[in-house]
Amino acid sequence: MTHSTTVKAGRAGVRGVLLAAVSVLVLATVPAQAVERETLPDNWLYLTLTTGDAHSGRTRGALLMCDMPQGHARAAEACAALAAVDGAIDRIAQRDAICPMVYAPVTARASGRWNGRPVEFHRLFGNACELTARTGAVFALDD
Repeated sequence: MTHSTTVKAGRAGVRGVLLAAVSVLVLATVPAQAVERETLPDNWLYLTLTTGDAHSGRTRGALLMCDMPQGHARAAEACAALAAVDGAIDRIAQRDAICPMVYAPVTARASGRWNGRPVEFHRLFGNACELTARTGAVFALDD
């Protein structure tokens, strides 16, 4: 009888550990958009990049916060570029670049707030070079 009680308690313990692990994984995958807006600074954007087409692409994202630049490796540069255009990504000056004529689509999305106003940006670029020439460091999530 003692043995079966120990086995049941062991299974319950394993279930508890597995449940805790699953909970941690679920919470770790909650998108940054789920963060309460009151806890975010005034100037922030949730950025995503999807490589490939919409059906088979890989998506990665980052929460860029600019009141104290953080969120990706080039956050300070990205925040400075956004500050120069008051958060309007489509107004960032395009850089001169010689990009290959290779179609490797990249979809850039940004959603957030800048100086109290909502910001939404969505654009498909022919390749990563075109994206960088057009948006600078804002979507430099891999650096």
